[in-house]
Amino acid sequence: QVQLVESGGGLVPAGDSLRLSCAASGRTFTDYGMGWFRQALGKEREFVAGITWSGSGTYYADSVKGRFTISRDNGKNMVYLQMNSLTPDDTSVYYCTARRAAASVPPLRPREYDYWAHGTQVTVAS
Repeated sequence: QVQLVESGGGLVPAGDSLRLSCAASGRTFTDYGMGWFRQALGKEREFVAGITWSGSGTYYADSVKGRFTISRDNGKNMVYLQMNSLTPDDTSVYYCTARRAAASVPPLRPREYDYWAHGTQVTVAS
């Protein structure tokens, strides 16, 4: 069991950077693969980035590849999403999520994750 709480969202100008944080509580955080999804108004929840339990493997949606970086600090029970070169298209509610089971391929669907944070709003002004 793991509980997730996000922080770091806000309003930023286009081209700026923002770092989202996800604090995990529970006894087995290091056993979980982690991910970030986002959901904009009128759109389905979209995979953004994923990271393996060890932190050695990362996966990104094409729309954010090269701009966003997912990382984790298991010693602090934290997961991060560094977002650079933000555009108005990045405006969304961002969700931190955790997956318990190992995956043979990168899990890209919301249903493939087990635990979810409440979401944090990111708004990028044009």
